Amino acid sequence: MTAALSARTGLDENVLRALVDRFYAKVRRDQVLGPIFEAHVKDWAPHLERMVAFWSSVALMTGRYHGRPVPAHTPLPVTGAHFERWLVLFRETAREVCSPEGAAHVIERAERIARSLQMAVEDAAHEAGAAIPLFR
Repeated sequence: MTAALSARTGLDENVLRALVDRFYAKVRRDQVLGPIFEAHVKDWAPHLERMVAFWSSVALMTGRYHGRPVPAHTPLPVTGAHFERWLVLFRETAREVCSPEGAAHVIERAERIARSLQMAVEDAAHEAGAAIPLFR
């Protein structure tokens, strides 16, 4: 399956590494996202390696990623605007780095992932708010 996806999209580990590196360089410089990432990512090299493995699993079905993205994102101070900014930068970078087919492939997955994480973050915030007693 990985070989077929790679042949159809032009994506491979090198392209995904370039995508991740360029995307997170933009994120780190971004006025909206940069401060959030800088506050929560202490060592960038392992984070970038983890993101390459993540996108390898998501885009090429390699099974290289073994993390849990939802628990990692639910405590973050982010809103729908943050997810939309993330998508703007991701779409832009994918179109710069990937073939048109590859960009469409990873963008479609990024949009689904962003929606899913946004819902998880909103649900966690709602649950945290619901756990606060009304009267003290």
